[in-house]
Amino acid sequence: MNFAVALTALVLIVPVELPDKTFVATLVLATRFRPLLVWIGVGAAFIVQTVVAVTAGGLIAKLPHQPVVAFTAVMFLIGGIVLLRGAKRADEEEAETEAEFGAKVTGPARGWHAVATSFTVLFLAEWGDLSQLLTAGLVVRTKDPVSVFVGAVLGLLLVSGLGAAAGRTLLRYVKLSTVQRVGGVVCLILAALSIAQVAGVDLPV
Repeated sequence: MNFAVALTALVLIVPVELPDKTFVATLVLATRFRPLLVWIGVGAAFIVQTVVAVTAGGLIAKLPHQPVVAFTAVMFLIGGIVLLRGAKRADEEEAETEAEFGAKVTGPARGWHAVATSFTVLFLAEWGDLSQLLTAGLVVRTKDPVSVFVGAVLGLLLVSGLGAAAGRTLLRYVKLSTVQRVGGVVCLILAALSIAQVAGVDLPV
């Protein structure tokens, strides 16, 4: 395993995932169930989805190199633009997302029921979001699925842990709009790196 690649994946995933609706969903779940049980369920969902993203990235990486990297650059560029354009409304949408997931999680739950509920909510909510696209794109760029998987999972577990343990407190001091702008810049940087790779410029991850 390449620790530099794993660390890169972790550092890049956090600012993309933190303003995502799954962070808010984890926060809401932690107000209904024990935070540790929520984290276990959410973490399991993230692991499964990361396996899918890494596998998809590995399959895409086997296609002709230049078109794949060009496609990855376009995806990162679109992701960056979407994040930056949506940053202005991120703080308002946080309340809407809380209400949305609050309506989905009703009634008390304990033990494995709480774990299963948390897993199901996040598993259904997370498909096709920017963190998965970023994970797949990193596999395409680095051709190191194991290191990307480890870094991405650690980043997702960190974000979900923050959401479960201190999500409400964190939102008092950190605006989701600011984090979303950071995530947008991260995606634009990755788009620029991919474009440079298409142009034949040898750059680090």
